[in-house]
Amino acid sequence: MFDFLQGYDVLGAFWTTVKLTVFSAVGSLVWGTLLAAMRVSPVPLMRGFGTAYVNIVRNIPLTVIIIFTSLGLADIFGVTLGAHDFKVQGFRLAVLGLSAYTAAFVCEAIRSGINTVPVGQAEAARAIGLNFTQTLRLIVLPQAFRAVINPLANVLIALTKNTTVAAAISVVEAAALMKTMIENEAQTVPIGAVFAFGFVVLTLPTGLILGWLAKRLAVKR
Repeated sequence: MFDFLQGYDVLGAFWTTVKLTVFSAVGSLVWGTLLAAMRVSPVPLMRGFGTAYVNIVRNIPLTVIIIFTSLGLADIFGVTLGAHDFKVQGFRLAVLGLSAYTAAFVCEAIRSGINTVPVGQAEAARAIGLNFTQTLRLIVLPQAFRAVINPLANVLIALTKNTTVAAAISVVEAAALMKTMIENEAQTVPIGAVFAFGFVVLTLPTGLILGWLAKRLAVKR
């Protein structure tokens, strides 16, 4: 029944998808948190940069960003991210592009969480001598993260599906292998069903686990 899978490393392709998701999630969470801090910063220049970045990147198609990392950064500017192998270079550039794109959505999710923290708490922190960075790190962000687990889960699920765009720069993840198999085997429906099921297996548990975690860690107001 599944003879068409023989000779293809389906599990390896999905493992590449998982690695793309994990590395990009970490990168986008770090960069997105910094952008959120910039957007609520008292420094006008930082607020302007954060706002401009989010509004510009969110309105650029992910495919354009991914291709730019390959044709622009690698081919024109020679940015290889320390990789000498073409496959490793493509993978790292894909992580960079996915992180840069997803960070804009992470930023807005975290900023919405920051807005749920009562202003009085930040004022009390400043009254006891904490500066902006200390107030954000010790008082505001811990509560903000607890408030936005569900939105961040949605961003993570979207990121998992967005990894398919990495096929545009020859990263052999699930979508790239599916395209190759359809071209070689000409069995569109069963192949598509297998890969659709694979993505459901990756994303459904993520949503359920993070949804449960959001309820457990919800800030009681």
